[in-house]
This record gives sequence, structure tokens and C-alpha cells, in this order.
Amino acid sequence: MLTRLLDIGLAVLLSGLEVAALLAFWFVESLKQWAAQGRHVPHATRRIVLVMALGPVCLTAIGFGLHRVGLRVAGASQAVLAAPLAVILVLGVTTDCVRWTRRHRRRRGRRR
Repeated sequence: MLTRLLDIGLAVLLSGLEVAALLAFWFVESLKQWAAQGRHVPHATRRIVLVMALGPVCLTAIGFGLHRVGLRVAGASQAVLAAPLAVILVLGVTTDCVRWTRRHRRRRGRRR
């Protein structure tokens, strides 16, 4: 009973902390964009890709460790949080690659 309560409590606590950290990161990045008044913020894409890549990796590692210790609900909650972050990473990187390809083709077309 105590283990189950600890398991569920840890799942809720870790999930809440991770969501709060992600929201804080996006808030800070939005403030940088607002301060730049819509202009380009240097290395913004790199920071987002780094956070979105490290997030699922760390969540998966934490989830695996929690599962090995016997806290299955907490481990599963980490896996559930890692999946959407990985999807957001793939969608974001794909969007940036498409933008880069379009920009590169336009520049190449102007040169000819």
C-alpha cells in the first residue's frame, strides 16, 4: 500500500516538475522573441532542439530506472511524457528542414 502510494505520488510530482520546467523554458524563449520585437533570435532553434532532444532521453532513462526499482506507475508516466516530446521534436526539426530547403532553393534559383 505504501509502495503504491509512493509510486503514484512520485509519478505526479515528477510529471508536474517536468511540465513546469518545459513551460518555464518556453516562457523564457517567448520573452526573448518578444524582446527582439519579432526579429531573429540567435541560436533559438538550437536551444529548442537541444531541450526537446534531451527531454525524452532523460525521461526515458528516469522511467527505466524507476521501473527497475519497482515503481511502475512513475516509470510509465515518464514514458508517457517522453513520447509527445519526441513527436514535437520530430515535427519541429522537420519543419525547420523544410524551411531551410525552400530558402536554399529560392537562393539557388536567384543565382541562375
